[in-house]
Amino acid sequence: MAVKIRLRRMGAKKNPFYRIVVADSRSPRDGRFIEEIGYYSPLTDPKTIKIDDEKANEWLSNGAKPTDTVDRLFKENGIYDKLNETNIEE
Repeated sequence: MAVKIRLRRMGAKKNPFYRIVVADSRSPRDGRFIEEIGYYSPLTDPKTIKIDDEKANEWLSNGAKPTDTVDRLFKENGIYDKLNETNIEE
């Protein structure tokens, strides 16, 4: 099963926020998902981003592929740095 880490759009018309979810790549964007690992609100000032580092690292190490936007959010929040630290410690 191809697993993706992607954004799920929530909120009202012209007032979106997003949940960062792990989902099968074949499921619809706002449809079924496996696990929610965070959220992202682009309209607040500053932008609100909350990601569960442990769950994100677990899914990345199990082979889940982040989408381009989620990849950028992970880089901005240092998720990959924490993933590399845990791999070095093991």
